[in-house]
Amino acid sequence: MNKFFKFLIAVILCEGAGVIGSFFTTPSIGSWYAALSKPSFNPPNWIFAPVWTLLFFLMGISLYLVWSAFPKDAEGEEIKKRTAVLVFFQQLGLNILWSALFFGLHNPLLAFIEIIALWFGILMTIFYFAKISKAAAWLLVPYILWVSFAAFLNLSIWCLIV
Repeated sequence: MNKFFKFLIAVILCEGAGVIGSFFTTPSIGSWYAALSKPSFNPPNWIFAPVWTLLFFLMGISLYLVWSAFPKDAEGEEIKKRTAVLVFFQQLGLNILWSALFFGLHNPLLAFIEIIALWFGILMTIFYFAKISKAAAWLLVPYILWVSFAAFLNLSIWCLIV
């Protein structure tokens, strides 16, 4: 497959996860989320969309680097790549699930428990990607940092409403 199309597919898949998550997020922003007590360090709502768009783009580049890393005749390396990509898609699914739990179900406690699993999923992805492409692993560092902040924000919101 042409490298450009691989790149495009990887980015579209990741940005698509953001679009799916937004189906849960968008309806709650002006209503449920607006009414929540939030900590003083809560960023303004407008910052989330550009940050997540950039993070999903970086995830797409990272996925592309791993997907394109080895020739098909390197069998052991192909297995390593498939495992890394599987771990990547598991964490991407957890990313979507967080939006469904927090914004869709309006359940900050369950979302906090889930975001911890997401954080470990991202860490595992970084670990597996680093075996294939150091650049791919480094591209996920802003993502895990943002999810760390999001987890703290999620926990803080939950503490304020209980």
